[in-house]
Amino acid sequence: MNSQAMEPETRPYVPWELMNDFLTDAFAGVGVPRQDAVICADVLLESDRRGIESHGCNRFKPIYIDRIKAGIQKPETNILTLRETAATAVLDAQNGMGMVVSYRAMETAVEKARRCGVSFVAVRNSTHYGIAGYWSSMATKVGMIGINGTNARPSIAPTFGVENMLGTNPLTIGFPTDEDFPFMLDCATSIIQRGKIEYYARTGQPTPEGTVIGRNGEPKTDSPQILKDLKAGQAALAPLGGIGEDLGGYKGYGYATAVEILSSALQAGSFLHGLSGLAADGASQPYHLGHFFIVVDPRAFMGLESFQKTAGDILRALRASEKAPGQKRIYTAGEKEYLTWLERKDLGVPIGESVQKEILEVRDELGLPYRFPFE
Repeated sequence: MNSQAMEPETRPYVPWELMNDFLTDAFAGVGVPRQDAVICADVLLESDRRGIESHGCNRFKPIYIDRIKAGIQKPETNILTLRETAATAVLDAQNGMGMVVSYRAMETAVEKARRCGVSFVAVRNSTHYGIAGYWSSMATKVGMIGINGTNARPSIAPTFGVENMLGTNPLTIGFPTDEDFPFMLDCATSIIQRGKIEYYARTGQPTPEGTVIGRNGEPKTDSPQILKDLKAGQAALAPLGGIGEDLGGYKGYGYATAVEILSSALQAGSFLHGLSGLAADGASQPYHLGHFFIVVDPRAFMGLESFQKTAGDILRALRASEKAPGQKRIYTAGEKEYLTWLERKDLGVPIGESVQKEILEVRDELGLPYRFPFE
């Protein structure tokens, strides 16, 4: 769940429509077909709508624009269907835009679930697909259960290890409810994800102690240095539960491994160090990521209304349970993100100084006719 949602906002806001138009034109300006650019812009802005800024406008230049320009990610996404049944499909993104192939995958999964009750779509040779919750939301918006995950470049050390082997590998689950927002569990299988460390580095904050370990087992907190060490293999993220077994780190390690297998084995894709983005000679290459998408239609069981009410009753009971001393409220997954959207929908997306500079750099380089409130 989002921890930034309740913090006071001091950054300037940019209207949603203005930022959407700019991002769309920026993606199109580096060769992404316009219909695909619309998808990419919406995925990034959805992160900021929910207050998950580690995957929002913070990332549009370094993770997408710069990678396209570097030739390690293709702006055009030519999707191959490798195998298909009534309830399953395997897609190859051919190193195109991860957000575009994921949109196709979830559309396919939803359509198959309508016919079969359940579906599973696997993707290989993809790239960063943005906020994982976006894809599960495509299911919840039509009254279905959405489950998805992705592997990523190595970041997590296995329990009792220090080498970064597994990606942050989110396992994301969305349930439709009878409330104004769905249950949406969208989190990495590490204590902290690389995108959050990037956010800390951008904003001059240290990374919390105990979330990153060095090659000698020492804790690391210097955010810019951690990013360098992760890339060089000199640091690793701790799995959920932390280092060792005392606090259940083996659980996060196990879930990360499960996501790794589901993101590679069914689609015969790359895994572990094969996702490092580095060739044998050390040169940069595409990341070859894999994703999986599962959709379940409650209508094939005891009906949508029954499912939504039971899910809602469970969530309401959790929020109404006894609070710890000094705590004003209990939240359920997806609630803070919904509250953030209610706060931001009429204000716009908050943009910090470092991202302001990136926006202006991309605008000027592409010759786009935009002027922003922070200028």
